[in-house]
Amino acid sequence: MPAWLAVCILGIIEGVTEFLPISSTGHLLLVENAHWLPQQSDLFAFASRVRQLLTNIGDPNTRDYLSKLVLAFVITGVGGLILKKLGFTLPKETAPIAWATLLGGIGILAIEWAVRGRRLTSEITWLIAVVVGLAQILAAVFPGTSRSAATILLALALGVARPAATEFSFLVGVPTLLAAGLYETQHALRHPGPVPTDWGMLVLGTLVSAVTAFFVVRWLIRWIQTHNFSPFGWYRIALGLAMLARVI
Repeated sequence: MPAWLAVCILGIIEGVTEFLPISSTGHLLLVENAHWLPQQSDLFAFASRVRQLLTNIGDPNTRDYLSKLVLAFVITGVGGLILKKLGFTLPKETAPIAWATLLGGIGILAIEWAVRGRRLTSEITWLIAVVVGLAQILAAVFPGTSRSAATILLALALGVARPAATEFSFLVGVPTLLAAGLYETQHALRHPGPVPTDWGMLVLGTLVSAVTAFFVVRWLIRWIQTHNFSPFGWYRIALGLAMLARVI
């Protein structure tokens, strides 16, 4: 398979799964371990709302919302730096990621059952911002948990409506992923890994992933207006079981 095609496919997989609560790590690991696509460098691994926030910076409600985004981002950044200083590395084994994917699916169903019939709010409180920041750290420690699943579902469990929880997760996730990418780029330049980084292919994959993610989030925000996250829970359970079947 041509390298550019493999990178485009990986970019689409990453773009589709990063902002859906279905574990991007699990999907990328699955195609890599199945040898469908070549191994990649570790580096590989709305617009209207953003414009509204930036153009209405003078509005007190907008500044309040942005402050909560910053708080969640700072908590994630500090936690991520602490993990790096402690020498934490992501596991590459299939089993722990498969279990996290499976248990995450069960967690989605449990939370959806718990909030059934409850009156949910669109307000993002300071507590929600703190929880979302901590949830992103949790997802980093347990790959397969899914960053979007952890942030959205914990916010949902605390009473935030699905569209508001998804939007906040997305808006926190974008700078988080950019910061992580810049950190990994700097690290790769200073300490090249065993798999050489093809910077041209990396840029291509990033662009494909970003465009794909934009349409996925746009679709998700509309879809959850009339649906819940249970289908993603069942999908994760099936995916987790399929991954475990490969290692048992």
